[in-house]
Amino acid sequence: MSYRVPIDRLRQPFDALLGAQTTGGVLLFLAAVAAMIWANSPYAEGYHHFWEQHIVLGSPEWNLDLSLHHWINDGLMAMFFFVVGLELKREMVAGELSRPRDAMLPIAAALGGMLVPAALYLINNPTGAAQAGWGIPMATDIAFALGLMALLGNRVPLALKVFLTTLAVADDLGAVVVIALFYTSDISLLNLGIGTGILGIMIAGNRLGVRSPWFYALFGIGGVWTAFLMSGVHATIAGVLAAFTIPGIPKVDEMVFVRRMRLYLFSYANQDTPDKGIRTADQIHDLERMNRLTEYASTPLQNLEHALHPLVTYIILPLFALANAGVVLPDDFIGALGTPVALGVGLGLVLGKPIGVLLMSFIMVRFAGARLGNGVTWRHMIGAGLLAGIGFTMSLFVNELAFTDAILQQEAKLGVLCASLLAGVLGYIWLVRTPARKSTGED
Repeated sequence: MSYRVPIDRLRQPFDALLGAQTTGGVLLFLAAVAAMIWANSPYAEGYHHFWEQHIVLGSPEWNLDLSLHHWINDGLMAMFFFVVGLELKREMVAGELSRPRDAMLPIAAALGGMLVPAALYLINNPTGAAQAGWGIPMATDIAFALGLMALLGNRVPLALKVFLTTLAVADDLGAVVVIALFYTSDISLLNLGIGTGILGIMIAGNRLGVRSPWFYALFGIGGVWTAFLMSGVHATIAGVLAAFTIPGIPKVDEMVFVRRMRLYLFSYANQDTPDKGIRTADQIHDLERMNRLTEYASTPLQNLEHALHPLVTYIILPLFALANAGVVLPDDFIGALGTPVALGVGLGLVLGKPIGVLLMSFIMVRFAGARLGNGVTWRHMIGAGLLAGIGFTMSLFVNELAFTDAILQQEAKLGVLCASLLAGVLGYIWLVRTPARKSTGED
């Protein structure tokens, strides 16, 4: 018999809200709207001043002195990329990216969805400082895209959701590679070497069977992240690399887990329980053994991903949006959208993404033997391509790395926000109006 205490009833609506797949996207949207309102209000000066306040950690001899804006973008977003790295490793070990035939189509689509937007941007910005923004329209915001897909419910086939999820994961990997190769400052080989050495310690810990999250947190944050931050290689790359050192294999296999758990449960059930539910010493011992066995049967990788996902979704990403989406709307709004940077970003996301996704998907289906998922039509693929044009989080992040000129940053932000909104609306409307496929035959 289980007991339901008053706090359970109080928590129920909050648990349901946090458990909804769309909640993260809603919070992200609300944070972006709040940033826009704040940045265009009479308190706009306070908005910019607030994020430029400095926070110093360390001693007078050695410290990290960064603005609040940089702590969010270089520190908290490293946690976001750490979770991205955990997702990538999970998918590569036992997910969609582990099966070459199944992963072939979404990976190729993600590649097309990166190259075509970059090309459209460069057509509009072939030279000068603006050229550096070519990476901005390459990224897909997985939270928004999958959130909108979730709102569609059964209107879209499950295979399309899997396709878009895998595409977004592959897109994240591509964005990490682009940031690592093209958006780094002058590199300190000494600090990079220190970070690499500490990363080697984490890999050795994995090989030796170390499963404590505190071990990886100590060396990952105190070592790899700090060293990469000081090396000039963007600190978020440290998050992805650290994630790949987290063990992804359980300590006991499924059959051993089931057999031992049955023994412990049998032992627990055959103890004489005292009155009022107080457990015997032997029962406490059985519970401890079951807890330890459960820990051994799971993987640190999945445990960390599960534990950190709410932190990233409900706190870090909304904070990032609040700190970075505050674009000041110009008096000549239409004219501002027509600037080469805003136009390049907008065309890259709204047109380049669906064109790249569909073009590479068609090539893979026509010439490489790839197949659309069960129940998926080419009309569905158009909708997925449009949703992939929601750049938002990753595009705003790359924008911060690409430009130092405040005017170019503002133009790019305007392009990102408008294009992401338009892509989301178009994708949602298109998929709502797309009829379900009646046949499960191949295209």
